[in-house]
Amino acid sequence: MNSTQPAITVTNLTKRFGDFTAVNGIDFEVRRGEIFGFLGPNGSGKTTTIRMMLGLMAPTSGSVEVLGMKVDGEARDIRPRVGYMSQRFSLYNDLTVLQNLNFYGAAYGLSNSDLQTRIKDALAMAGLEGRENNKTKDLSGGWRQRLALSAAILHRPEVLFLDEPTAGVDPLSRRAFWGLLYHLIAEGITVFVTTHYMDEAEHCHRLAFIQHGDIIAYGTEDEIKSKTMRGEVLELEPSDAPQAVKVLRAAQKKLSLEEVELYGALVHVVAPNVKEHQPAIKKELKDAGIDAGQMSVIEPSLEDVFISAMKK
Repeated sequence: MNSTQPAITVTNLTKRFGDFTAVNGIDFEVRRGEIFGFLGPNGSGKTTTIRMMLGLMAPTSGSVEVLGMKVDGEARDIRPRVGYMSQRFSLYNDLTVLQNLNFYGAAYGLSNSDLQTRIKDALAMAGLEGRENNKTKDLSGGWRQRLALSAAILHRPEVLFLDEPTAGVDPLSRRAFWGLLYHLIAEGITVFVTTHYMDEAEHCHRLAFIQHGDIIAYGTEDEIKSKTMRGEVLELEPSDAPQAVKVLRAAQKKLSLEEVELYGALVHVVAPNVKEHQPAIKKELKDAGIDAGQMSVIEPSLEDVFISAMKK
């Protein structure tokens, strides 16, 4: 495959289930050697898209090319060259770590001598050495996650598909998992990952946001921010953040605010030239018995941009 050719090309991809359109004519490319993040809330079309990209589900219309091959006609040729890790990890809980890896290696058609070398490398990469004889059901979520990734890369795929790989996993394990992904990228593997975690999205080279089956933003983080944000972000530290959100949303039209969102104990307000709105915001909150606290104009986070894109 030409190194300048995209690893994945999705063209006008559509999937309908009766009258319901799950994926609505989407287009995007994934470059070789990048981590491409596919973001969206539950039910937005992420898993349906990834299943069509793998040839596990036929599209209603449109096409997918992976490594220069059309998925609909050549899925058998593509599968040995890709890896897939599903949301549920697809492991056999009654088997040990080593038994799972041997099973998946045999399924990929690896010869025994080659397989043992690959297993040894995978165990070392994932930090699973010393846990080979542990039953999978006895592992924590983070260790099962590492095992599932090890199984998905035993055959050394060129493209790795990960569907919500860190769902339900603790923050420390999520961070360690992303460290493993960067290790794979350094080896030349392309990674396509679906997620709804904003902190993970910030680790991706490029992104696509999907909502109700439509791509609503696409590009690098900076490109998406410049195209999507309709104003600047003012961060407040009010005495009562939830109540401040209610008050400001009730006055949103009067104050000409684009968005008002709660961020833990903070409030983010989005508006053009947002600094000019500070006196009116402070007064509105004061009239409601709320101290606005410290206010500062900040760079929009990816979460700010994601919310802005979703509301559009």
